[in-house]
This record gives sequence, C-alpha cells and structure tokens, in this order.
Amino acid sequence: MQEITRNKIETSEYFNEMIQRIKQRPGMFLGQSSITRLRSFLDGYTASRQDLGLSVTEEEIKFSQFQSWVQERFKITSSHGWDSIILFYSADEKDALNNFFELFEKFCNGEAALRN
Repeated sequence: MQEITRNKIETSEYFNEMIQRIKQRPGMFLGQSSITRLRSFLDGYTASRQDLGLSVTEEEIKFSQFQSWVQERFKITSSHGWDSIILFYSADEKDALNNFFELFEKFCNGEAALRN
C-alpha cells in the first residue's frame, strides 16, 4: 500500500490542487491565514519531497517561475521573496494570503506579469 501511494505522488500533479485546498481551508493547513506560514508550508513540502527523492513535477517547475513573475509584476529588483513582496503590498498577513491566491491564479492562467 505504501508503494502505491509513493508512485501516485511521483506521477501526479498535486501541487496546484494542494494550493486550492489551502485556499479553501487555510486554518487547517497553516494554523492561521498567513502568507508567511504559507511560505513555510511550501518550503517544507519542497524539502520533504527532495528528502524522499521524489521527482519534481511540472507544476512545481512552473511554480519556481512565480518568484520572477511577482518581481516583474511589482517592478522589484531586490532579492526579496515572493511572500515578502506580496506582504509589503498588502494590509496584513491575511490580506497578503488572499492576494497570493489571486496572483497565483493569474500566474497559472498565463497572465502577463506586467499590468497595463
């Protein structure tokens, strides 16, 4: 049974689905609505997959481009992470988390980073 689960994880595209589940119930996954906690959660997710030797999925590869997309969108040239940039342009942690979900959806839909 454990081997079946591992194979499913390696071959499935689970990352975007996981983000949608977090969006629906952030308290369950993060403890509270916080972009900082989301960043920590995703860093832990990535580290655990690497520790297990699991292959990187296409969705994870695409998400690795989110950093540069956010930097371009907000015209940021510094080395701040996507979470810090979004938080800076938000009212608080909860607002930043909501803004992340909106930005992530635009990113996934192929919207250009630069706004007119």
